[in-house]
Amino acid sequence: MKPAGLLEVTAVRQVTPRTVRVTFTGDGLGELEPWPDQQLKLLFPPPGRPVRLPLAGDDVLRWYQAYLAIPEDERPVMRSYTVRGRDPGRAAIDVDFVLHPGSAGPATAWARRAAPGDVLGRYGPDAAYRRPLSTADTLLCAGDETAIPAIATILSEVDNAVVFVEVADVAEEQPLPGEVHWLHRDGAGHGSRLVEAVRDAKLPDGSVAAWLAGEAGMVRSLRRHLVGERGWAKDVIEFTGYWRRSLTQDDAPTPDDLADAAEKLGDSAGWTGN
Repeated sequence: MKPAGLLEVTAVRQVTPRTVRVTFTGDGLGELEPWPDQQLKLLFPPPGRPVRLPLAGDDVLRWYQAYLAIPEDERPVMRSYTVRGRDPGRAAIDVDFVLHPGSAGPATAWARRAAPGDVLGRYGPDAAYRRPLSTADTLLCAGDETAIPAIATILSEVDNAVVFVEVADVAEEQPLPGEVHWLHRDGAGHGSRLVEAVRDAKLPDGSVAAWLAGEAGMVRSLRRHLVGERGWAKDVIEFTGYWRRSLTQDDAPTPDDLADAAEKLGDSAGWTGN
C-alpha cells in the first residue's frame, strides 16, 4: 500500500455526544494490513480550497520536506489520528474525531461539518512505524477519550490488559472488550480522575508494561507516577501525548515536550504526535 493518497468520506455518524465517526474510502485501503494503535496523518485543506498533496515519493522525510514546500496559503493542516476500524471488502477505514469543547481547531471544525463526498489527504498508516505489543504479564492501558480508538485495537489483540479511560461523563463511554474502568470528569480537571485511579490501582503480580496516551500533561503525570512512585523501568512504558491543553500541534514545543521527544527518540519510537 502506498503511504500517501486521498481519502473520501462515505459516511458520518455520531457515536457519542462528543465523538464523530467518519468512514473513508481510498486507493490502497483494501490492502491495508491491520495492527494495534495504527496511526495516520490526515491533511485538512484550507477553507475553500481542494486538498493539495506533496509531490514526493514514499520516503517520509522527503514527503515531509515536500509538504513544507507547499505555499503556506495552500498547505493543508496536518493532524495525527488512529484507525478505529476497517472494512477491507469496501476498502474503507473508520476514524473517530473527538469534538473538543471551546474554540474549534481545524480538525474539530472539519469534523463538525463533515459529509459524504468530502476529501482529505493522508500519509500512512506506514508499517515502518508499527510498534510491537508488550509481552509482559500485565499491560496497563490508560488514556482519555482521544485514546479510545487505539485502546480498542489493542484490546482486540490482548487479554491481559488493565484499562483505565477518562471521559467527560457517562454519555461518552463506548463499548470495549474486557474490563474497562471508566472515569468521569463531571467538571473535574482533565486527567485528574485518571491519574488518581492509576495511583490507587492494585495491579496483578508478575511483569508489567504500560501504554499511555491522551493529553500530554496527563500522560506526563502518569509516567512520573509509574517511574517515580512505582519504580517501573522507563523502557516498559509506551507513551504518546496526542494533544496539548491550550496549544496545538502548530505551536512551538514546550521544554517538557522536547524532553518527551528526546526520550521517545532514545527508545526508537516512531513518527507520532497529534
